Order: sequence, then structure tokens, then C-alpha cells
Amino acid sequence: MAYSSKLACLALAFAAIVVAPCAAQNSPQDYVDLHNAARADVGVGPVSWDDNVAAYAQSYASQRQGDCALVHSSGGPYGENLFAGSAGADWSASDAVNLWVAEKQYYDHDSNSCSAPEGQSCGHYTQVVWRDSTAIGCARVVCDNGGVFIICSYNPPGNVIGQSPY
Repeated sequence: MAYSSKLACLALAFAAIVVAPCAAQNSPQDYVDLHNAARADVGVGPVSWDDNVAAYAQSYASQRQGDCALVHSSGGPYGENLFAGSAGADWSASDAVNLWVAEKQYYDHDSNSCSAPEGQSCGHYTQVVWRDSTAIGCARVVCDNGGVFIICSYNPPGNVIGQSPY
């Protein structure tokens, strides 16, 4: 092998190593693992990745690419959690799911109520751990403004009024 060919192979190998971690931070398995860790913490069965649910999430994420607005899809068949991060950071699956799971502190399971302070919520958390949701699909887009929009969709949807998530 000529020196230039060896150098080209080395450059490609290096590029693959540099690029792979970014993609790996947002793989379907990353979303599933993060959800299942939170679910296991409260004794709820795991979710799995569903390509149809993911296609729905990707379609909606693409619609939000122009503005990165935290606006829920309307009339869709799935539950959903949304995340938007400002430009300048490489927001990942763990940023989104960890933010939703952090709402656990506001959820009181005994009274099945949210005691969040003004401007806070616990509905994202309860959707993550909703016992009847068994499939997820998530998508991430870099928005035109440089920010990041992440959506996870849940099948069947959770947060049914009057029901406990687990």
C-alpha cells in the first residue's frame, strides 16, 4: 500500500472515531436505555423502540426545524415529550430525557399529584414512566436557528387524568 493510501485510510479511521460519538449519543438505544433506567427505578416494565412511532416523531421534529418551538403536535395518536435547547450546545438524548426525569422530584405518587413550583411540571416525568406505554420513538433535529429540537413519542400515550403512572 502506498504511503498516500495508508494516510487516507488513517484519516478515514480517525474521522469515523471522531464522528461516531456524536451519533452514538442520540441512537435509538440511548433513548430506550435512558427511559428504561427511570422506569426500572419505580418498578415499571421496559419500553422498546418502534420504527412507526419514531417515524411520527421524525415527521413532527422536521416540522419544528424552522422555529424549534416547544409546541405539541395536535391530534396525534401518541403521547409526547418535547425538548428545545439553544444554539451553541450539542444537546443530546441524555439532556432531554434527564430533564424530563428530573421532574420526579415534583411528583407525589401517594396522592398522584404534582407539587411543582410555578413554571415547573411533572407531566414529562409521568409520561416517561407511564406503565402502559410500551413503545417509544424519538427524533432530534438541529433547527434553523442553531438550536436543537428533540421529541419522544409514546405508544400507547400516558398521562390519563385520574390514573397513576405506576
